[in-house]
Amino acid sequence: MIEAREAFRAGQMQVYVFASGQEMAAAAAANTARAPTAAIEYKGTARAIFATGNSQLGFVAALREQMEIPWEKITVFHMDEYVGMPANHPASFRRWIRERIETAYHPKAVHYIRGDAEDLEAECRRYEALLREAPIDLVCMGIGENGHLAFNDPPVADFEDPAWVKVVELDEACRAQQVGEGHFPTLEDVPTHAITLTVPALVAPRSLQVVVPEVRKAEAVRRAVRGPINTECPASILRNQPHAVLFLDAESASLLG
Repeated sequence: MIEAREAFRAGQMQVYVFASGQEMAAAAAANTARAPTAAIEYKGTARAIFATGNSQLGFVAALREQMEIPWEKITVFHMDEYVGMPANHPASFRRWIRERIETAYHPKAVHYIRGDAEDLEAECRRYEALLREAPIDLVCMGIGENGHLAFNDPPVADFEDPAWVKVVELDEACRAQQVGEGHFPTLEDVPTHAITLTVPALVAPRSLQVVVPEVRKAEAVRRAVRGPINTECPASILRNQPHAVLFLDAESASLLG
């Protein structure tokens, strides 16, 4: 039972609103523990996808309190990586996963997207093959300020994309968010392209968890929860997912009314 300040359904998606970001992070971490644990009890292993970025920091740190998570039986994937980005760059999502998931929790295996691969199309095919080897039990994601999921920005998001991994051009609003979060000094420093999991790949897992704190995400949350379901706000597709749970704090839910 998840105890929240408010709970309701938006379409088929369950939504929980918490009084603070700390309460939201703790509840999301407890929820994260359920899906892989159940999968491991059934088949002996679990596979999970994790988002990166500032919005996920509190939630990922709160996973430390979930001592029952059998990390040694969980294989981890991530969602995206900048094209041309070295693995040790401070803004690299590979580095984020390595420092905050692999080193912190020691999962069974971690599969990384090589954004600096020479053949990007081959890298997309390689990572997609890894994802499709067996069902994914859990995805932990956020929502971008422009409503994106992973790097599926409004101009490139495709709800019916046949591919699970592809190279995309980043929207300027998305790139500006990376500057605002402190990952790059100027817009010109932000890469223009990235490898991303597509929308169909992100909604395919058996359990879908979305963690969205902070007032800067409030408008994106409003559009995702109350607006039309279309690629102008890619996160709106979550309302069609009965296996999706959205975790909000008071700030990110402030425009829902």
